[in-house]
Amino acid sequence: MQHRPRETERSCRMLLGDVFPNFEVDSTFGRMKVHDFLGDSWGVLFSHPGDFTPVCTTELGRAAQLSPEFIRRDVKLMALSVDGVEEHQRWSQDIVAYNNTEAGSQLPFPIIADVRRELVQSLGMLDPDEKDPGGMPLSARCVFVIGPDKKLKLSILYPASTGRNFDEILRVIDSLQLTAHNRVATPVDWRHP
Repeated sequence: MQHRPRETERSCRMLLGDVFPNFEVDSTFGRMKVHDFLGDSWGVLFSHPGDFTPVCTTELGRAAQLSPEFIRRDVKLMALSVDGVEEHQRWSQDIVAYNNTEAGSQLPFPIIADVRRELVQSLGMLDPDEKDPGGMPLSARCVFVIGPDKKLKLSILYPASTGRNFDEILRVIDSLQLTAHNRVATPVDWRHP
């Protein structure tokens, strides 16, 4: 019996070591190209099923709280959701309020708009088992870590129903940065000293 890949399997083309696409996108930081935004920094792109959802709000809130830790590691964050920039702007204020951050504060990273689902489709970020009220597959909770060379260093795909652990993402980034410059491997549960 031959395996017939699902649509999401056929669309996912990113492998570790591939150059991450230099998408030009609309975001809460304005129009931007991914490579230009990253510059010489590391990057994390993390996707969300939709704006104003409870799990997504807690995730972006946690990412904002950990922003100093990402900055210390020279990592720029980018969130992505299938809603538009205006919704993202309103949602950003909801996230700021959730975090009890000072009124008028902004999220320290952009939220990319993907209303037509072109990015989530081309990067294989759709969860075929989770659907929105219109029957469209939700975007999964994907994490892509991109190196300063613009190559994909890590890919983690969570189902839309499961929130991710940002402490683990920081741990993995520490390992990736260490092993990028040293011929070592980090063991199970390794933490940067």
